[in-house]
Amino acid sequence: MRGAVLADDSVLSPEEGEAPPPWPARRVTVGGAMLHVRDTPAVAPGAEPAVYVHGLGGSSQNFTDLAALLAGRLDGQAVDLPGFGYSDAIPRYSIPAFAAILIEYLEQDGRGPVHLIGNSLGGSISVRVAALRPDLVRTLTLVSPAMPFLDPRRTAQGPVLPLLAVPGAERLMAWALTRLTAEQMAEQVLAACFGDTSKVHPQRRAEAMEEIQLRYTVAHYPKAYLGTLRGLVSSFLRAYLPGVNSQWRLASRVEVPTLVIGGLNDRLVDPRVPAQVARTVQDGRLLILPGVGHVAQMEVPRLVARAVVGMLDDVRATAA
Repeated sequence: MRGAVLADDSVLSPEEGEAPPPWPARRVTVGGAMLHVRDTPAVAPGAEPAVYVHGLGGSSQNFTDLAALLAGRLDGQAVDLPGFGYSDAIPRYSIPAFAAILIEYLEQDGRGPVHLIGNSLGGSISVRVAALRPDLVRTLTLVSPAMPFLDPRRTAQGPVLPLLAVPGAERLMAWALTRLTAEQMAEQVLAACFGDTSKVHPQRRAEAMEEIQLRYTVAHYPKAYLGTLRGLVSSFLRAYLPGVNSQWRLASRVEVPTLVIGGLNDRLVDPRVPAQVARTVQDGRLLILPGVGHVAQMEVPRLVARAVVGMLDDVRATAA
């Protein structure tokens, strides 16, 4: 493991302070289900393919700013995972199920190996993809990856965990959603995800409320959310048992250059996890950000983009 290298800020595409709107979207059928995909076209020749994967309860819009900043180097695609954003529901929600769909998407897209960038749940999914299909991944960037840890007191999801054992929990969650306004829900989500909510751009706050209002209209959302949380908890428990499905054993198989980013104010993933991930993969780089929360790519996108470009430059120099 080594420290991340930050590229100069001048290499990034938009000027500081700009907030682009969500990128244009299209629908792709993968495994019989519709995936909603947002494209961030490259703004310079020679850009390499990239795919962005969001976290639990998020969407492709979580990468609007980062994808814009990296458009000079990466031709980006951000997917809504099944059951989230505008993508279709699927019968079962688990890390292996999401990874299988992402693998099929990458194969079907046919752009060759991509720079895979995942946040939280998306980071855990990306670890599995990189371990099982290294031919599909050029580099791996993990922002607050939801890799296993055993102390539920270290996550804001702790109070929700007992709900997973309650029969009819989906109906209970659907009822709970109706008890809060979109504005109240947005403030709760932002407080849990950001180290400093004053850094949230007004446009991003408005978009968050729009997404939450969408959740109220999607019947499958409570099942998707709780089903995914169950799958995530299951992956945490299996990580410390014998077998090939341990997320930590899979991480040890990851050979591609890997950048791991964590915020010290992360309330959803134990802040010690990113360093453990960077030590476990075979070619890890670590960037720890004081004062930053769970979604560094939204809270401090320029820092994250500089770290990604720093890794890309290092990989290119090594290859040369």
